[in-house]
Amino acid sequence: MTGFATFTEVLRGRAAELGERDAHVFLGDAPGAAAEHLTYGQLDRAARAIAVRLREHGALGQPVLLLYPPGPGFLKAFAACLYAGAVAVPAPLPGDRGERLQRVSGIIRDTGARLVLTDSAHAPDVSLWLAMAGRGETVCLATDVEEGLDSDAWQPPPTGPDDLAFLQYTSGSTSRPRGVMVSHRNLLANMEAMRNILGSTARDVFGSWLPHYHDMGLICHLLHPLWLGTSSVQMSPTAFVKRPVRWLRSIGEYGVTIGGGPNFCYDLCLRRITDEQLADLDLSSWRLAINGAEPVRHQTLESFAERFAAAGFRRGSLYPAYGLAEATLVVSGGTPGRGPRTLTVDAAGLEYDELRPPRPGRPVRTLVGSGSVRDFAVRIVEPVIGEEVPEGRVGEIWVRGDSVAQGYWRRPTDTARTFHAMVDDGESGFLRTGDLGVIDGDELYVTGRLKEMIILNGRNIYPQDVEWAVRETEPSLGAGQGAVFTVDADREQLVVVHEVRPENADWETLRALARRIQILIGQDFDVPAANVLLVRPGTLRRTTSGKIQRTLIRKLFLEGEVSGVYEVLDPAVRALVRPRDTLLGNDLLRPAGRAGTRSAMQETAW
Repeated sequence: MTGFATFTEVLRGRAAELGERDAHVFLGDAPGAAAEHLTYGQLDRAARAIAVRLREHGALGQPVLLLYPPGPGFLKAFAACLYAGAVAVPAPLPGDRGERLQRVSGIIRDTGARLVLTDSAHAPDVSLWLAMAGRGETVCLATDVEEGLDSDAWQPPPTGPDDLAFLQYTSGSTSRPRGVMVSHRNLLANMEAMRNILGSTARDVFGSWLPHYHDMGLICHLLHPLWLGTSSVQMSPTAFVKRPVRWLRSIGEYGVTIGGGPNFCYDLCLRRITDEQLADLDLSSWRLAINGAEPVRHQTLESFAERFAAAGFRRGSLYPAYGLAEATLVVSGGTPGRGPRTLTVDAAGLEYDELRPPRPGRPVRTLVGSGSVRDFAVRIVEPVIGEEVPEGRVGEIWVRGDSVAQGYWRRPTDTARTFHAMVDDGESGFLRTGDLGVIDGDELYVTGRLKEMIILNGRNIYPQDVEWAVRETEPSLGAGQGAVFTVDADREQLVVVHEVRPENADWETLRALARRIQILIGQDFDVPAANVLLVRPGTLRRTTSGKIQRTLIRKLFLEGEVSGVYEVLDPAVRALVRPRDTLLGNDLLRPAGRAGTRSAMQETAW
């Protein structure tokens, strides 16, 4: 689509062209609740009305925090920011405690936003949060109150292609969040890149449950349909997690053709959807089941295709893709209808950053391709010296193109380091993605995350490989999540944290389970696993899309904030993370049922 310099112009053009056609359909949380329909005309009128109020508050060029529950209210507010020439900042509602509260508090501190938009139902709580956060001067506006009265007073903003459209906050540190600055030019370039990769048209219908403040949820499932002139069908993340079948059921009910999420959502559907529910599904319209935002697992793809073939799902619809917020969103994707490409390699070779063919009787790893890179220049680079690695070797993925964002909000040093990297041959302007990968032919294979890579005895061990292996140890672990990382005690040591339901598990059962995990890791990965923590469900922190936050969990573990219902810890690690226990001589505590002194069952690995 050409002729538009900003996404604001796109929305205005769509409103004039499509009028009362659905732009967005929201499915309420309650089963059987009537869906909310938002037409292009309604979106335009609401955006103009809210934009008038924003301009009255001096929002031109300023960051505006958007705190909304799932639903069309967010989309109206986001469009209003564009109509007012403001910089939209999507974020989760703060809630009353925990990581989300810290995250949003960090975002408002980082942006310095003086204006917050929400709805009337949440305005009192948001105002209270602002006051308690020391932001009493920040104005909180409820945008669902008489929003249509001033729409005719709207005037187009003086916005150009290089002005910022929004800030996309990454799901990293809660105390030091980083806002990716996405300009209108970046956003429109990524819309083109997405169309080139997905082959998307106005005939497609998008369906998602992802949060609207997540880059994949916002850009792929909400904004791209508007750019194409089609519609999106949305439900809340809570509704999906409680009943995954509702998402798949909506695909048949609304003729969804494109939709997806991280790998874990396909695993959740496999575990939670019953045969009886499967019999009522129709997935025949689903031409692209996008899998991205976290490592894609080959076994998940194969199991999903096999299980849901009975509902009309085609294996060729599986669509792994790669992207990141710093590149606006999409970087690579496969050929629609082809299905995923895979590459089985020698596991030991991959530990030394090389693609080697499998050896008889030796461990292998099956990599899932993320398609080809079309609208970017891409280099695979040795991350320390900046030298491009030979073909067939793993390195950090560096990309350059019009979709690459402007940098991090108010962080010039981080921006220079991440967005303006130079290859040793002198080529500059590359984005360092922080992801590790390799190109085989024209296919990009993402192998892991640079900062989460485990290096033991000179070998590179991918944490997700260990986590997946642990989950398959026995069914009781399959429903939970795990995190694997290392800590430096007397030496670099592996730590395995995994969720388990302890209701019907006594001490001996948990002990045997931990021992099986240790044996598995020792046999399959040839590394000692002296530290195993079996924790309650919900202990492990996740990003907004459900990815495990290994770096944060490691930090909390080192601070003594992660405790298991059963633990095996090396003495040096116990002294590091449980100094009080060691000081008091409590490093060999027995289970609560026997000693009656602690809820955690602990042993020391010798």
